Amino acid sequence: MPVPEQPPFLTAARSRRHCLRTDGEPVPFPAPDHRGRHRASAGRSGDFHAPPCPVRRERRAEGPPRRPLSEQALLIDSLGLDLLTVQDHPYQAAFDDTWTLLTFLAARTRHVTLVPTVSSLPLRPPAVLAKAVATLDRLTGSRVQLGLGAGAFWEAIEAMGGSRRTPKEAVDAVDEAITVIRAMWSGERSVRTHGTHYSLAGVHPGPAPAPGLGLWLGSYGPRMLALTGAKADGWLPSHAYLGLDALPTAVRRIDDAALAAGRDPDTIRRVYNIAGVIQPESAGPFQGPAVQWTEHLVTLVRTVGMNGFVIWPERDHGQQIRAFAAEVVPAVREALARKT
Repeated sequence: MPVPEQPPFLTAARSRRHCLRTDGEPVPFPAPDHRGRHRASAGRSGDFHAPPCPVRRERRAEGPPRRPLSEQALLIDSLGLDLLTVQDHPYQAAFDDTWTLLTFLAARTRHVTLVPTVSSLPLRPPAVLAKAVATLDRLTGSRVQLGLGAGAFWEAIEAMGGSRRTPKEAVDAVDEAITVIRAMWSGERSVRTHGTHYSLAGVHPGPAPAPGLGLWLGSYGPRMLALTGAKADGWLPSHAYLGLDALPTAVRRIDDAALAAGRDPDTIRRVYNIAGVIQPESAGPFQGPAVQWTEHLVTLVRTVGMNGFVIWPERDHGQQIRAFAAEVVPAVREALARKT
C-alpha cells in the first residue's frame, strides 16, 4: 500500500458522552445533532486513522474496576487499531483519574497509542503534566500523545480547586501552557518562561521524551483553531460539536494559521471523534452500513483534509469495534490507496 503523508491511525472504542467544549465555552446538554452535508474545500491526499476513543464506565469510583474496560483495550490492541483515547473529567465522581487509567491500560497493551481527549488544563498544571506525559512516553516506548483542552464546566472545576476563566483567559492559558510543556520537553539544562497564568523560573526539565511525542488540542473557536495551526501537532474535534457543515471552515482556519506561522499544514494530525453505529439501514451520517461509513470517511480525507477518526460506538461496543476494524478500516485504506 502506498505510504500516505502521515502513518495511518486506526481504532475504535467506547465513549463517555459529555457536553463540553475545550475553548472555554460550555455546551448545553444534550449536544446538538449536526447533520450537515459534505462541502468540498481545498483538501489534500491523506491517510486514514481511527482511534479507539474514550472508554465508557457506568460505575462509582469506589467500586471495583470492571473487566470490560481492560477487555476493550485488549480487543482494540489485538485488532491493530492505532489509538485508544480517554476523556478527562476529574470532577466526575463516577470516573477514575484519566492519567492513572491510561498508565494502567498502557501496561496491559503492547501496540496501541494512548491519548487523553483532552486533558483539563485548569486542573492539570502544565509543567507537572508535561513531566507525567514524558515519563509515560519513555515507559511505553513512545505509545502516548498529549491531548490538551482549555477546560469547561467551570463550576465543577472551581469546586475541585481550579480557577474559573473567561473564554479569552482560557485560550491565553492554553497558549502559555504550550510554551511551558515544550520547554519541559526540550532537554535543556534549565528553562524559564513568563506568563500570566503559567511560568517556569529556572526549572531543570527532563528526562526528555522521544521526538514523536506530540501535543494535540481540542479546539472549536476561532482563537483556539488559530492556536492549533500555529503551535499544535494535532487537532481533536468532535462531530457532536463541530458538524460536517462547519468542519471545512475550521480546517481552513487551522491551515491559514499554520501557513502564517511558517508551518506545513499537512504535518498536523486531524482526528475527528464520531459517535455513531454501524448498522444495516442508514439513518443519517455515521448511522448506517459499513459502505456508507467508508464513503463518508474517504470524503473527509480527500475533500476536507482530516486524517484520523475515532469511533464512539453508541451500542454493542465490542461488536461495533470488530465491525469497524474488519469492514470499515480496510475499505477506507484500500480506497485511499487507489488515489482516485
